[in-house]
Amino acid sequence: MIKKLLFVTALLFSTVSIVSANDIVLTGTVVSDGQKMIGSRYMGYVKAVYVKLGDKVKREQDLYEIESAEFDIMKTQANLMLEQAQLALEYWKDRLKSLNRKKENFKKRKGIAGFDWDDLESQIENVNAMLEATKIMVKNATEQVKQMATTFNYLKMKAPSDGVVVQRNIKVGDMVMPGMLTIMIVDMEDLQIDVSLSESILKLVKEGMKVPVEIPALDFKTVGYIKAIIPDANPMTHKIRMRVAFDKGKTNIFPGMYAKVVIPVK
Repeated sequence: MIKKLLFVTALLFSTVSIVSANDIVLTGTVVSDGQKMIGSRYMGYVKAVYVKLGDKVKREQDLYEIESAEFDIMKTQANLMLEQAQLALEYWKDRLKSLNRKKENFKKRKGIAGFDWDDLESQIENVNAMLEATKIMVKNATEQVKQMATTFNYLKMKAPSDGVVVQRNIKVGDMVMPGMLTIMIVDMEDLQIDVSLSESILKLVKEGMKVPVEIPALDFKTVGYIKAIIPDANPMTHKIRMRVAFDKGKTNIFPGMYAKVVIPVK
């Protein structure tokens, strides 16, 4: 019975315990400061998924691809506008060549009876104006087609950075909506320790302060530093959150692991 009481007491005081006259041990959880939440920008069906949970991915690696009816319509319209603009451009170019030949023939024959020179000049001027306007249409339509090519990158999603896939909410055939969370990637290199502080300990810590760090499960020990002290969003808890950055080296440490942070007391 006495052993059980001692065990329960040890558990109750495990979050904050004094290991020596000058040290306070706080417990926390390893988290990633590089969490990437991938969402869809268009509505459509998932055509292919190239990763699974636990996969390590590299930046720009393909994650999944969707088929979007909305995109297909926009792409078709853009291509049609460009095709029509190019046809119009060719028409006005041919029209201008025809009028210029007519003008040259008029000059060679030194005038043709009943021919209106002013009318010809007016026609050439109008065709030139239409030609310039059509060139602008072709330029705008070309830009629209390029934008569609860029949009395709949002249909074939790529990893924004190196990391590990920790959440996958889609499979082939699923319907995705704009803004829907599809895949979550965690950067395994930029790790920190998230610690909850009581108000009484707040006066002992400050940003930039070096503190010993331990991951008991791996017998890993190093010295980190306090990167941020963050007020809790809930004022009723009277707790403050602290982030401790550290270098994991080549040790295989994962988010979610139990960690300890030692606060020296002067």
